[in-house]
Amino acid sequence: MKFKFLVLLFLFISIGQIKAQSTPPNYIAKHILVSNNVAVSGYDVVAYFLLKKAVKGSETYSVTISGIKYYFSSLNNKNLFIKNPAYFIPQYGGWCAYAMGEKGEKVEIDPETFKILNGKLYLFYNAYFNNTLKSWNKDEQNLKLKADANWIKINK
Repeated sequence: MKFKFLVLLFLFISIGQIKAQSTPPNYIAKHILVSNNVAVSGYDVVAYFLLKKAVKGSETYSVTISGIKYYFSSLNNKNLFIKNPAYFIPQYGGWCAYAMGEKGEKVEIDPETFKILNGKLYLFYNAYFNNTLKSWNKDEQNLKLKADANWIKINK
């Protein structure tokens, strides 16, 4: 009886690991990535939460989830991410939150222009005198609702 239980437990854990490692169709295509499938231009997604600033990560401290690589500035940040990746992964696949809300478009971001809102990371375009975080802040509640709806539509 004890042996059967251990075998079933082993099979359950093995199947869970296989499922966790498999990449859903088009998962990578939904995210903004730099070369070699690196997310957020190599910035440490945990640092946004802990340090409240954008910090470049290192390949030394990297984690790959569903084919997407995340770089971290420290082993501690890497370990925090491993414990709960969904908490740290940016909204809308790392695309500009403002553009997602305003037009439902995937627009590249400046990884140093961000906002933490209700425990979620939002990234924004900021170039050529156009800081979309400022526009987002003017109508955040409405833009967030639209961005959430547009992200669902884009990913059907």
